[in-house]
Amino acid sequence: MELSDRKKKILSAVIDSYVDTAEPVGSKAITQQSGLSLSSATIRSEMAELEAMGYLEQPHTSAGRVPTARGYRLYVNELMERQKLCAEETEALENSLRQKIQQLDKLVSEVGRLASQVTDYAVLSLAAPRPSAIIRFDLIYIDANTFIIVSMQSNNSVKNKLVHLPFSVEEGMLRKLSAVFNAHFTGITEEQITPLLISSMERASGDTMGLVSIIAGFAIEILCETGTGEAYVTGASKLLRQPEYHDPDKAHKLIHFLSDSEQLLQLPAPEAGGDIKVLIGPENVAEELKDSSVILVKYNLGENSQGLVGVVGPTRMDYSSVAARLSYIAAALSRLLGSGEGPPGGWGKMTTIDN
Repeated sequence: MELSDRKKKILSAVIDSYVDTAEPVGSKAITQQSGLSLSSATIRSEMAELEAMGYLEQPHTSAGRVPTARGYRLYVNELMERQKLCAEETEALENSLRQKIQQLDKLVSEVGRLASQVTDYAVLSLAAPRPSAIIRFDLIYIDANTFIIVSMQSNNSVKNKLVHLPFSVEEGMLRKLSAVFNAHFTGITEEQITPLLISSMERASGDTMGLVSIIAGFAIEILCETGTGEAYVTGASKLLRQPEYHDPDKAHKLIHFLSDSEQLLQLPAPEAGGDIKVLIGPENVAEELKDSSVILVKYNLGENSQGLVGVVGPTRMDYSSVAARLSYIAAALSRLLGSGEGPPGGWGKMTTIDN
């Protein structure tokens, strides 16, 4: 059933009031705050219908009403005003981001810290694994039983491993293997280093001692490491300030979830064509997030790699304000890292879930 404009205005007023106060909202408060030229009786009647339709609920018989996940979803999709940051806010964020980007190795965690400061919620900062490949192998002879494997990767990192052998190997054999690996094992992924490739290279090099398998195993180990994303949580303690998390058991479960980087890396990114994803309450797959909302925004890290920054908070969070700040941070990061164009203005595209 399509909501009338009047019902939408009342629902919007209830949500705005509840975001500000964290207290159930009654008809008197809506009459005073919304500017609607309606009597309290009319507003009470409309609120009762919104409750019957699943957009509001009444936590206690004598209390006012609070929004449901369905009510928040309609609010996010249709009703809330898309905020734009003022010049002072954008300048402050821009300056902070430039300072953070000077230390790219700490970029992901620093972005989360900045986002937590400007939203006052817990923030997830996630970086997808950077695509990388081995571009050069060197095998350095130490003695008859010892050599060093050195690999250079496309992200300019260098890895090495000291190998001790229970048998002797000639320096000439290592030179031959180095040529084989530079010819056949550079620029490929972990999945492409197959048993078939290893066995064929053993035959080609005349290796009967398992040296190809040792070096290939090191290459797989390196490529697996570069395929792991990064996950950081900043400001988790801020959740404890919200009345929704005063229940110790609920707070403990949520904080424990946020400390598990593997689970955080499974959070769904915005789909293609969308920059923002909003997950409200039960829309979250993880049970620990069923009473919370998550807003995720993606940004480009350069070199075909993306990051996500997201806010976790109560379903009562100020969606418009949070999304505006996250959107600006993401767009500014993409631009400052050389993959975007021009200064961001307001929101990007939003990905939503319809129940």
